[in-house]
Amino acid sequence: MREFTVPAVVTEPEVGGLADCVFQHAETDPDRVALARKGADGQWRDVTAGAFRDQVLALAKGLLSQGVRFGDRVAIMSRTRYEWTLFDFALWTIGAQPVPIYPTSSAEQVYWMLHDANVSAAVVEHEDHAMTIGSVVGRLPALKQLWQMDSDAEGALTAAGAHIDDDVVLRHRLAITPDSIATIIYTSGTTGRPKGCVLTHANFMAETDNIVAKYEPVFHSRPGDEASTLLFLPLAHVFGRMVEVATVRGRVKLGHQPNLNATALLPDLKAFRPTFILAVPYIFERVFGAARRKAELDGKEGPFDRAVEVAVRYAEATERRAFGRGPGPGASLRLQHQFFDKMVFSKLRAALGGRCVHAMSGGSAMERRLGLFFDGAGVRIFEGYGLTETTAAATANPPEQTRFGTVGRPIPGTTIHVAPDGEVWVHGGQVFGGYLNNPQATSGSLHGGWFSTGDLGHLDEDGYLTITGRKKEVLVTSGGKTVSPVALEDRVRAHPLVAQCIVVGNDRPYVSALVTLDPEAVDHWLSMRRKPSMGASELVRDPDLETEIRRAVVSANTQVSKAESIRTFRILASQFTEEEGLITPSLKLKRNAIEKAYAVEIEALYHA
Repeated sequence: MREFTVPAVVTEPEVGGLADCVFQHAETDPDRVALARKGADGQWRDVTAGAFRDQVLALAKGLLSQGVRFGDRVAIMSRTRYEWTLFDFALWTIGAQPVPIYPTSSAEQVYWMLHDANVSAAVVEHEDHAMTIGSVVGRLPALKQLWQMDSDAEGALTAAGAHIDDDVVLRHRLAITPDSIATIIYTSGTTGRPKGCVLTHANFMAETDNIVAKYEPVFHSRPGDEASTLLFLPLAHVFGRMVEVATVRGRVKLGHQPNLNATALLPDLKAFRPTFILAVPYIFERVFGAARRKAELDGKEGPFDRAVEVAVRYAEATERRAFGRGPGPGASLRLQHQFFDKMVFSKLRAALGGRCVHAMSGGSAMERRLGLFFDGAGVRIFEGYGLTETTAAATANPPEQTRFGTVGRPIPGTTIHVAPDGEVWVHGGQVFGGYLNNPQATSGSLHGGWFSTGDLGHLDEDGYLTITGRKKEVLVTSGGKTVSPVALEDRVRAHPLVAQCIVVGNDRPYVSALVTLDPEAVDHWLSMRRKPSMGASELVRDPDLETEIRRAVVSANTQVSKAESIRTFRILASQFTEEEGLITPSLKLKRNAIEKAYAVEIEALYHA
């Protein structure tokens, strides 16, 4: 199949902007709990729709009092926290355009984005961010204002705008139309300098309103309960930003968690108890890995592994039934599933807060078996696919028929087309209008309303999309064999000891790989085998560890032809990090940078 369309289920408004819902919700249901805010004491406190509206209005007045005007661009550099959402909606209320900046960005990256977007003011989380901007402020003549969240920017601005009449804010809000620019979000920049994607209020409305209409039933743990989610994705990324907008527009209680790591995240999941979550595959991999390590420590790895097999077989049977290709789990399988539900699966759900039975995953591919396991364990993960240029999701697995291992069908209002060369094209209301100050890149990516993604994929007979790689990342060996590295990398990375994998081999006689290790998993592996702790340089030469990683490589190779298989590999002593410029903030590999940084190690793979 070359093209598939899913009709829109929502007619987008012809007037207004994203902030209107804040005021409408406060008018119709002011006492409904809209958000939760974590205090310095670690306790969660509810924020009603009416209270949130009042905070947004007061902050909007403060911004106006300090000279922020309709169409101005204001940078936000912070981790995911309540104040970011507050500033977003306050800026949208007066027609200003937030420009998100990753908190880990270097001074030169910050300079480029603030200069390119002609930012006139900035909001930062803390002093370190202020110093980063301060180091380049001399080259940013348009930047006039800087506010710091940790120095009570919210309170100071609220006080500064107290004298402004509500009608002044209302006039600004009424001037906003759906085609007004909502934000400029810069791409991760895996292959070059980040490009600013111009996204409108209409783009977000088309994206979020159709998703809410389609998926609203799965936001709840059971019919009739309060829908809630804990947002821990970076708000500087389009996925997190889409979740922010969708939850506020869709009347879903929203909490924020600033740390995207399991150690900090799991306690807040237990305290907040979301009814569904949105995450990247890394989070689900970490939850699964932690559960298996605990089982092994308790001497229960055998029962855990049997539980995994039961969960996968149960989910596969359920999947076949959904597509009319089988009767569903049989009596014996149901009994085994019921047994392991009490013994294993319920504990995994408890780690996610105890109420979460649905989740959405995006940002990178999830291994089919992992999705099947979670589904069999009682948490259905709807995998999707999208880009900054498509305001996040372009496809997602539908609740009624989830096909694991794919990124689903087009979301309502979207058409997916696969070009003759395998490139995925997207058409829909969420497709951006172009790149800021970059007409050449815009004309190369937009074709009569269609966005050419640069990703390769195929549509099956039911309209489900599978992503197979990136056009720019396809390797061609010196023997002329074309290899898509992503699938191989994902399969190697499925091994619990592996943190990252990059496949190389362009213009080389065969395919090789560099592999990094997960420190927690390695510590556990050493402990279980009663091996002494080792330094990194000694560890990567351990023959038993090499055997484990070789198993992962051999397993990955079973899925491809001999010419495409990984012939040799090297275990690295450290991971690829964002600080070294080797991965993006959304954890994508910067291939050119890695190959340059590890040129000696790669060369050794071909001259052993």
